[in-house]
Amino acid sequence: MKDLKYLLAYTLPLATWFAIEYQHIWSYSTLVYAFVIIPFLELLFPKNSNNLTETERLFKENNLFFDVLLYLNLPIVYFLIVRFFQVLQYDLATYEVIGLVASVGILLGASGINVAHELGHRDSKWAQLLSKLLLLPELYMHFFIEHNRGHHKNVATNLDPASAKRNEPLQWFWIRSTVGSYRDAWKLENDRMKNLGLSILSWRNEMIWYQLIQVGYLLGVALIWNWNTAGFAIGIAVVGFLLLETINYIEHYGLRRARLANGRYEKVEAKHSWNANYELGRILLYELTRHSDHHYKANKKYQLLDHHDSSPQLPFGYPASMLIALLPPIWFKLINPRLPQPKN
Repeated sequence: MKDLKYLLAYTLPLATWFAIEYQHIWSYSTLVYAFVIIPFLELLFPKNSNNLTETERLFKENNLFFDVLLYLNLPIVYFLIVRFFQVLQYDLATYEVIGLVASVGILLGASGINVAHELGHRDSKWAQLLSKLLLLPELYMHFFIEHNRGHHKNVATNLDPASAKRNEPLQWFWIRSTVGSYRDAWKLENDRMKNLGLSILSWRNEMIWYQLIQVGYLLGVALIWNWNTAGFAIGIAVVGFLLLETINYIEHYGLRRARLANGRYEKVEAKHSWNANYELGRILLYELTRHSDHHYKANKKYQLLDHHDSSPQLPFGYPASMLIALLPPIWFKLINPRLPQPKN
């Protein structure tokens, strides 16, 4: 019964539905829920660093319940996007539109990209297809390539645009990671084409397909509604992928793998990702906050992720940490003392 706690992850899309349907000041429901109510509640509830017993692990490993929880995010996200586009046709005040863009954008980051991230690591083509469909509204389908084949290989090194450097402001990281990840996705896919003996313009180049699908999505929005609505589709996408990049920032900020005598980097270990064992954030983000174990074993399902004593711990949960990261001087003051001392 205690696994039903993961149903709480649906409270975030519920808050978004409330924002869309009731508008006015309620347009900011998701923003307030995610970045005011949740951080406050995380201060009240104790952290939980317990790991599963072997019996619990065996029970959960192939339990369809945990997969269905992920799959249901696809119809929920798309339903709420369509309702958002419909409501935009009303006579809304500017402050309502801003609140709705923020609310739906946060939904795309949490229930969209975050779930797509989990499904993208699965071996089944079905799960991978759902992952790509969840990345579409954020216009971030290239994440499927770069994250799995680039980030996990180069994490915690200067080769990885999604691993923030010590004393790097979040706002600069947004630019560097967004541009660098997109560039690297093209390089990875072009290299795959060359290894297959194909032209980089081959119909098998997934990056080409992703661009066509994303443009088609925006054109579809414009044809069904109007060009203004397509502009807001871009707006919620930007909020969604910047939420992802902010999470990337706090997950690996300042952590670096040592370079070995042979020129290679040490293997990825738990110490190369920041964790936060706050129970509520763990549930709402499908255990994303146990990020160290995810990088240690990338194909491990979210319900099985472990706590590692060797992983650095954030002083706050993910939502609060994301807010603090928006203020670089305060972030540096809080986090830099917790970083390993740089090697000469």
